Amino acid sequence: MFLRVLIVAKKFQSEQEVFWAGSFGDEYTIRNDTKELLLSRKMLLNRALKSSGKLESVIEFGANVGLNLIAVKDLISGVAATAVEINSSAISKLKMIDDVKVIHGSILESNKIEMYDLAMVIGVLIHIAPKYLPLAYENIYSATRRYILIGEYYSRQPEEVSYRGYKNKLFKRDFAGEMLDKYTNLRLVDYGFFYHKDESSQLDDITWFLMEKADI
Repeated sequence: MFLRVLIVAKKFQSEQEVFWAGSFGDEYTIRNDTKELLLSRKMLLNRALKSSGKLESVIEFGANVGLNLIAVKDLISGVAATAVEINSSAISKLKMIDDVKVIHGSILESNKIEMYDLAMVIGVLIHIAPKYLPLAYENIYSATRRYILIGEYYSRQPEEVSYRGYKNKLFKRDFAGEMLDKYTNLRLVDYGFFYHKDESSQLDDITWFLMEKADI
């Protein structure tokens, strides 16, 4: 059964959105649609969600081809999954996954969507220009009734890094720390790190943080 909700972005706010919606995003989609990466995402999510309570619904911002959502669905039987994705090629892949609601749009769009038990963003915030991060944080926070999972490159001090020869496309910082400071009812539940030289994971220096709305 296919569940589809297509909400097409009318106008991009940033050059990064244009970049990922275009040909570079198409190439990224091809590179990342592999069984090996799916196994690594299962490892990441199995570890990151061990400290969560019961999850009946999840939304992922920047889902790409849906590897993280496939992993969550394999780990949690019957979970309702929603994907938000900006790239049309990735959207075509997402539509092929059973029982995933697909929203064609950006993390920077303030869509009036339902709330979920878990809002998840992995490898996406690093590609958002710093001035747009408050909007991204608000949309993530507003989409969840309980948990937020972030998995990104971490840096205690904000820094820009060249990304495959491109400037202004990758930014490292303490994303979780900024959200914990911004939203006083958020608490840190758990966190961890995957090292790029760990051949068992095949993950690229991802630091993950599981946060919870403490007033639940």
